[in-house]
Amino acid sequence: MKEELMDRRVRKTRRILRKCLITLLQKKKIQDITVRELADMADINRGTFYLHYKDTFDLLEQIETELMEQINEVLTHHPALELVAKPSLALSELYPLVQENADIISILIGENGDLHFVNRMKQAVYDKCLRDWLDIKCPGDPDSLGAYSAFIVSGCFGAVQYWLENGMKETPQQMAALTEEFILKGIRVLEQA
Repeated sequence: MKEELMDRRVRKTRRILRKCLITLLQKKKIQDITVRELADMADINRGTFYLHYKDTFDLLEQIETELMEQINEVLTHHPALELVAKPSLALSELYPLVQENADIISILIGENGDLHFVNRMKQAVYDKCLRDWLDIKCPGDPDSLGAYSAFIVSGCFGAVQYWLENGMKETPQQMAALTEEFILKGIRVLEQA
């Protein structure tokens, strides 16, 4: 029971630190955020912070790693053969994940975001589904497929960024259907070439 209570306290402390970091990242870059500032905002002492993280960069890296694990889980949930006919199967799980984490994702992929994180996400989308999907759908010229896949991945990220920057007016399901339409129309053009 004591261990369960401690785990709950740890989760609560980490949740508060995450929230405070996000608030500070909306105003300044990670390199300008101090542990003292973060600890004061979270109403904890610095020693408590250091029990969980090495520094603010470590906190951000752990948040990014956790987010990447969730994204990879969604991307590996559906085999490529299923996604050939219906990319929205994965997209309808990704958009709610984006919505749940909109605060941190909008910072990470925004103007002052973390390019390394963006590139990791793009590579994960390509590696986990798009590469296999394109190999099944239209085997052929690897250079054209490479260019097309880069276009699709960037377009998907553009759609996510647009959605976040414009207040997520559309539902995750609407965005998944819209993104699927963009992908499928584009793949038909590639198949005809």
